[in-house]
Amino acid sequence: MSLKKITVTASGIYDVLIGGGLLRHCGGYIQNVTEAQKLAVITDDTVDSLYGKIVIDALENEGYDVCKFVFPHGEQSKSTETLAKIWNFLCENGISRSDCLVALGGGVVGDITGFAAATYLRGVDFVQLPTTLLAQVDSSVGGKTAVDLDGGKNLVGAFKQPKLVLCDTDTLDTLDEEIFVDGMGEVVKYGMIKSASLFSELEQYTTETLRKNKDVLDDIIAQCVTIKRDVVEADEFDTGERMLLNFGHTIGHSIEQYYNYTGITHGKAVGVGMKLITAVAEDNGMAEPGTYGRLKNCLSYYGLDNDVEPTPAQLAGGCINDKKRFGGNINIIICCDIGASMIKKMPVEAFFAMLAEYTE
Repeated sequence: MSLKKITVTASGIYDVLIGGGLLRHCGGYIQNVTEAQKLAVITDDTVDSLYGKIVIDALENEGYDVCKFVFPHGEQSKSTETLAKIWNFLCENGISRSDCLVALGGGVVGDITGFAAATYLRGVDFVQLPTTLLAQVDSSVGGKTAVDLDGGKNLVGAFKQPKLVLCDTDTLDTLDEEIFVDGMGEVVKYGMIKSASLFSELEQYTTETLRKNKDVLDDIIAQCVTIKRDVVEADEFDTGERMLLNFGHTIGHSIEQYYNYTGITHGKAVGVGMKLITAVAEDNGMAEPGTYGRLKNCLSYYGLDNDVEPTPAQLAGGCINDKKRFGGNINIIICCDIGASMIKKMPVEAFFAMLAEYTE
């Protein structure tokens, strides 16, 4: 199995490497991108039990002085409280501006570590070692970092590009079904917004068959990263085209908030969000007939065709704090066809009314 390399050229230039066995050799790769002598590994308790020793050994074998901070897994840890603990940990361990943070884990670990790196001492380097499918195809690339507030998800953050992203696809073998499916929500999103060919490929598999075909899975990850690279390079700071990456997320984040970030995974919430906004768009003549049907079927292949308790009208209220709202207007991401997406600006009241009127 060959190693895949995708280079991202944003405010910083860095490589995303995709392949098996990368964690065991991460120290050597990190030496190529930073002159740091001391590394602070930030991870959660689940990932630490699986890969903490492997990564620490790999880093120490290259001569690094390593310290490690572990926090409880889950979206509820992506908070200002955890962030403050990380800042204090870095201070207590003498991390300087010439040192480097290492995010070992899924999206929560990557987001909060990146935000810590952006803000501690006004900025230190960090490296992403994503261990979930969602983090490998989406959150580890592009430089968006954040924590959640009571008022909504990812409301406080910063843009901070990593120095390197190592996607060790061997880590996907240890994911349970729910966490793997979580990542497939983002994979389907990439096909919907930018690649009809990727979407058609996804229609040929199920969760079970895709997990058994590692070469295909690695290639799909690379396709998603390439799409994100292209979008980020065109709009690093999320003022235009990059908003397309949030297809399904405005409603999805509202669903997560409704369940207090514990009753549904991010990928499943995004799946519901993609499905709902596409159904509404098709009903209102903004999407080609049949788009919703194909999306719904594809989501079902990966266990993402879920129902949720809140009604569309109830979910509308949770969208009010979305980052794509500007004053009295909100930018809605719509897929007018498979592989073709657009940003539609509409008054918040019109968006609320459109959701309230929808019935399956």
